[in-house]
Amino acid sequence: MQSKTYQKRPLDPLGKGLGVLSQHAQEGQDKANVYRSWNLLKEDISLPTAVLYERRLEHNLQWMQHFVTEYGAKLAPHGKTTMAPQLFHRQLQTGAWAITLANAIQVQVAYHCGVRRVLMANQLIGRRDMEIIASLLKDPEFEFFCLIDSVEGVDQLGQFFHAAGLSVQVLLEMGVTGGRTGVRTMAQRDAVLAALARWPDTLKLAGIELYEGVLSEEHAVRSFLRKAVEWVHLFARDKRFGRETVVLSSSGSIWYDVGAEEFSKASVQGLAIDIVLRPGCYLTQDGGFYKKAHERILARNPIAQRMGEGLLPALQVWAYVLSVPEPNRAIIGLGKRDAAFDAGYPIPAKHYRPGTPAPVEITPDYGWEISKMMDHHAYLNIQTEDDLRVGDMVAFDISHPCLTFDKWKQLLVVDDNYQVVDWIETYF
Repeated sequence: MQSKTYQKRPLDPLGKGLGVLSQHAQEGQDKANVYRSWNLLKEDISLPTAVLYERRLEHNLQWMQHFVTEYGAKLAPHGKTTMAPQLFHRQLQTGAWAITLANAIQVQVAYHCGVRRVLMANQLIGRRDMEIIASLLKDPEFEFFCLIDSVEGVDQLGQFFHAAGLSVQVLLEMGVTGGRTGVRTMAQRDAVLAALARWPDTLKLAGIELYEGVLSEEHAVRSFLRKAVEWVHLFARDKRFGRETVVLSSSGSIWYDVGAEEFSKASVQGLAIDIVLRPGCYLTQDGGFYKKAHERILARNPIAQRMGEGLLPALQVWAYVLSVPEPNRAIIGLGKRDAAFDAGYPIPAKHYRPGTPAPVEITPDYGWEISKMMDHHAYLNIQTEDDLRVGDMVAFDISHPCLTFDKWKQLLVVDDNYQVVDWIETYF
């Protein structure tokens, strides 16, 4: 039910970072054989380019699926991180229950690429977006959930889908003061429930959802999650749910372990619950913001500790040194058009001089750091004595995968020898 075969389009030779197909393709060889002949270190690829490391991708896929399974939970990874159907399918094939998405267009992309269960972690608002979802719901194999948190939103959904002769599964979203969406008070909650009662055949309350990433303290996160468990029990007692197995969902990429711990205590006799966790950045991890968050998870969570090696950064952006205009500064052919910078500048990770045996790992004692980024240039601070030359290649870890993926139509997948083994398309 969860996915159908996805046929990848032929490699686009004009895709950002891939340059022009080699003469071999022009001579009629199969494109797949051509790109698999490319090697990053042999300069077969135009830079800058975003690269995924196959071994680390597979490690992260298995790690997270193992983690959620240990808690009896289900995984619905947030697909807006990558918007790459090939990666959606790898997540589903590894055991994910669904794919989470943020808006109707993303849902449409996933559906047409074979995904058959989607949790849209957002409100469904507006005629055109409702029309898109309605067209997908005509497929009986497609299961869809969206969020509600207001009387107005409930009535707009109810009116549209009643007229369309369709029903929609909805999750009541809980929120916190100063946070994002979601009901804040019991009065708001009860008003939404009363509005739902006006549409008994159209809107089916399937469960409760929250996003705890707006909170910064563990005790506040746990309190929020426990409140959701209380509401699930209350709604079940009052027979509010229109789904046999209730959905209880939380978690971005920072507190998913706490969500797993608290929600795993939710089951009571006679109540079937699907605990659904929605981290998205775990697949590629990063070398900045989410790396630090994961270190905190490894420090506090016993299951993560027992699993040994944690999540690994599987995404880097490679670029050339364009100029060394001053003794302690290099200009890199990498800019805001190529890598995220909202959660910290890219972090120098590897240095390679074409023709040498292998890249050298850049450790913190090098003192290399980006101090400024423009559209296509980065200012890299180095030491006066460093041997960094024009034409050298530098790989950068990034902080915040979401805002790096959306800059690339295609990303290359390489093995441990930097040989290209696949390419990933994005649909932003």
